[in-house]
Amino acid sequence: MSISEELKKLKAFHCDDRCVLSVYLNTNPADPEQQQAAWRIHLKSGLKRLDEYLVASGDEKELTAFRSLKDRVMKEIEDKQNDLAKGAIIFAAADPEIWSVHYVQVAVKTSFHWENQAMTNELEYMLQAYPEAGIILPSYSNVRILDTAMGRVHDETVYEFDSGLDVWKEQKDIKSSIQRGVGGHTDGFDQRLKENLDRFYKDMGSVVGSMKKKRGWKEVHVAGEAELAKSFASILREKPESCIHKNFGKSNNNHVIQKIFESR
Repeated sequence: MSISEELKKLKAFHCDDRCVLSVYLNTNPADPEQQQAAWRIHLKSGLKRLDEYLVASGDEKELTAFRSLKDRVMKEIEDKQNDLAKGAIIFAAADPEIWSVHYVQVAVKTSFHWENQAMTNELEYMLQAYPEAGIILPSYSNVRILDTAMGRVHDETVYEFDSGLDVWKEQKDIKSSIQRGVGGHTDGFDQRLKENLDRFYKDMGSVVGSMKKKRGWKEVHVAGEAELAKSFASILREKPESCIHKNFGKSNNNHVIQKIFESR
């Protein structure tokens, strides 16, 4: 289920009494206020304040429901402590059950809510800024596809390009010569490479179209060396949200996402 679909279900959920715990937790290790895993203190103190409020209200039913969810939330985040990104977002209810967990690579402002519905406003803002999107990184050797949402890669697929030019195995400098556009005896290889690469990109265009529909991408971004990025963008059935002329090479995924969405 895509995050957008999950968000619709969360927004439609209501209970007669307060029963939904919404947690937004800043876990960004680069934040000066988060040194030495300060998120643990904020998590415990925030949940403790809600617990004290419910004790004071005298509603045993709500208090019992809250405490069961509080323990589950704390265990969830403690279990993932070595894999935390910039923020954690959790929506939880016991009856009927909700358990919606998101670890995001965007800034999160810590807050805790106990209401009769999930408090999704902040999640909606994040999804507007960093929507479900496919980032396509074409190169001479492959096409790398990142399935992203809210600043984090959820899946990565790499399709290798088989050039069909066995001469590459025999003359290792042919590929670099082709990329430099050297003339002379490489012209024939140049043309064959272009034809094979065009066919490969065309096939990948169909794959991207299918993935966009299946994964619910709201946007598609293409980034790579100028000629390759333009070539790939041109074969897509729908115009990409952006086409960035930059070779990210072996850049890590977080850097790629940051640069892509900064340029929108």
